[in-house]
Amino acid sequence: MSGTWAGVRERVLALRKAPRWWAVFGADHPGHGHEFELLPVLTEERLRDVERWLGTGLPEEYRTFLTEVGAGGAGPDYGLFPLRPPGPGTPPATGHCALPFRPGLTAELEEHEEAEPRREDHPDDETFAAAYAAWDTRRDELNDALTEGTLCVGSQGCAYYSLLVVTGPYRGTMWDDVRAVGEGVVPIEPRGRTGPVTFAEWYLDWLDHAERRAWDTTTEPPPRLRFIPDRADG
Repeated sequence: MSGTWAGVRERVLALRKAPRWWAVFGADHPGHGHEFELLPVLTEERLRDVERWLGTGLPEEYRTFLTEVGAGGAGPDYGLFPLRPPGPGTPPATGHCALPFRPGLTAELEEHEEAEPRREDHPDDETFAAAYAAWDTRRDELNDALTEGTLCVGSQGCAYYSLLVVTGPYRGTMWDDVRAVGEGVVPIEPRGRTGPVTFAEWYLDWLDHAERRAWDTTTEPPPRLRFIPDRADG
């Protein structure tokens, strides 16, 4: 096992027995909580199957995580999405991951949004409608292109997602997909410094924080939230 991930699987699974494991955000959420479970690791052969299906190799830190810690499960926010090899008859991947990652598209989208056509700038409704349709089409193209060259590895809730860059100069770094609030794709920055964080830095920072919170018995625990069905549901 590599030095980066030595003992990490054991540390994560041990949190299931921590007195306040449920106090870690995302661990105990009804229907979505990861409960500090991890999927089995991938073999190198199965990992190569995944990479062939995606059309690109995965960054080394993430590759070794998949082969030494788990192929999904416990992690930041609501955990890591499962990464499973394609089964028989699985259609080819779209090639989205293999495209170049272009971080400058977020600024380009912001500029495009500011240039939204206005009716008063056009001589008639037909001209305005055509200009608006062209603007809207380009906005959708830019919005979709923001995540090219990335793999979505987890959900933060509220339609926010965590992305791992797999192509280009930023390969191996983590970014926030905050398109849901019109802010595009922005780098996740580690505590105490600026600049993109790598996958290992992102995951290990979460694990350190989770251990401190889950094993802390010196402070008053927050109320434990449990799902209570609506009366109409019985």
